[in-house]
Amino acid sequence: MSAPRYAVYWVPAAGHPLWAAGCHWLGRDPEAAVCAAVPPAPAWARAPWRYGFHATLKAPMALCSGATEAAFIDAVAALAARQADFPMPPLQVAWLGDFLALRPLTAPDETHPLRRLADACVAELDGWRQPATPQELARRAAALTDETRQTLLRHWGYPHVFAHWRFHLTLSDSTPPDAQALADQARQHFDAALRAPLHANNIAVFREAAPGAALTLIRRCALG
Repeated sequence: MSAPRYAVYWVPAAGHPLWAAGCHWLGRDPEAAVCAAVPPAPAWARAPWRYGFHATLKAPMALCSGATEAAFIDAVAALAARQADFPMPPLQVAWLGDFLALRPLTAPDETHPLRRLADACVAELDGWRQPATPQELARRAAALTDETRQTLLRHWGYPHVFAHWRFHLTLSDSTPPDAQALADQARQHFDAALRAPLHANNIAVFREAAPGAALTLIRRCALG
């Protein structure tokens, strides 16, 4: 049986309207207790439905030999406690390549606390990661077209890190049908939530219990 995987994500505070809007958009609250009947994924958001409403800080990974879930969560909580909370940059509904996402109006540079938080999660939590097998690396590298991202993949297990990280909360699969209508619908859906002041005050640990399973939010870790 495959080991579970764990990810560290930025998510809005549980009481913020953006969290409710994002969960409603994807049709699933990853923090809710498991129900007997899991709602189906929207036809245009099967992948983001599975991963839950989030922005990636440390991509899903299996834990290294001897590591426990409880110890990993403690490490994430300790990292979060060393980071001060901060105002989030304004977000908008926009395209990132061929999928729809919530993205900052202006991309945070390397001095922004959001970028520093992401960099810390990548670097400081990497000792907990079970290295990918050569077969896994080859499969993931096949989708990458530049050597820099292939190097990042080999070293960190994920190619979109540090200068290549793009903060986003995914709202659709690649090339969704009726793309323009979907974008208009998303802008209307998120309009009120995006006008509410937004702070980064926690990061979250998600767990994928088995390959292909929907990820669940198992712990929020407060910043500061």
